[in-house]
Amino acid sequence: MPISDGVLLRCSRGYRLELDALVATWMQEGVKYVGVLGVDASKVEDIIDELCVGDGSNPYPMLTACHAPHETIDDAMSLANQIYGDFIGEVRIVDL
Repeated sequence: MPISDGVLLRCSRGYRLELDALVATWMQEGVKYVGVLGVDASKVEDIIDELCVGDGSNPYPMLTACHAPHETIDDAMSLANQIYGDFIGEVRIVDL
């Protein structure tokens, strides 16, 4: 059972190598949604998507969203709540 089915990832310094391990853990936990906000959010979202696809033989179905620099954690939570009707569980906030 996952800790939560959704994650809001706050990036204070953009991509960091720790992201790869985080995504692997989220896949093991069954996380279904990751919203990314902060520094280089679009790049971080692309990397998460690439990690989920892997070599393409067994892609992991994770929905991702990138938030603009002016958006707040409340904005990101609002979007997560709007689409969360398809998920069970809660959205947790993770700092990178």
